[in-house]
Amino acid sequence: MNQQVLQQYLHEQIPLSQAMHVEVRSAQLEEVILAAPLAPNINHQATVFGGSASAVAILAAWSLLYTRLRHEGVNSNLVIQSNTMQYLLPINGTFMARSYLEETADWPRFMNMLIRKGRARMSVTSVLEYEGREVGKLQGEFVAFLVEED
Repeated sequence: MNQQVLQQYLHEQIPLSQAMHVEVRSAQLEEVILAAPLAPNINHQATVFGGSASAVAILAAWSLLYTRLRHEGVNSNLVIQSNTMQYLLPINGTFMARSYLEETADWPRFMNMLIRKGRARMSVTSVLEYEGREVGKLQGEFVAFLVEED
């Protein structure tokens, strides 16, 4: 998927991404990389607000599955079911969230379940990076629901 197309979709369909100035740096089947600046995501300590960091990590993970499902030509609704977020270091500037599948071998099973049962779950990891260092990590569980075409 083209990174500009994904960014436009996120800004139109998830307005918070535009308010946070989220930028799509890369949109590949193996990983999606999003970036966000400090200014619209700042907290009282002059670092990135934890909710903003978490939101960008979730957006990156969601975007990876969205990109892969679009590549497969599957029309589905995709939502987050649960997540765990670790904050390792303060973030003092523009940061990135890089999402990927921990187990790429799970993808065929996920697709098979989605087509057969109409819904499937998949785990995605997002690593937050600032100045080349890992500053946070999200483990997210997402559910896709097949959308019947009229």
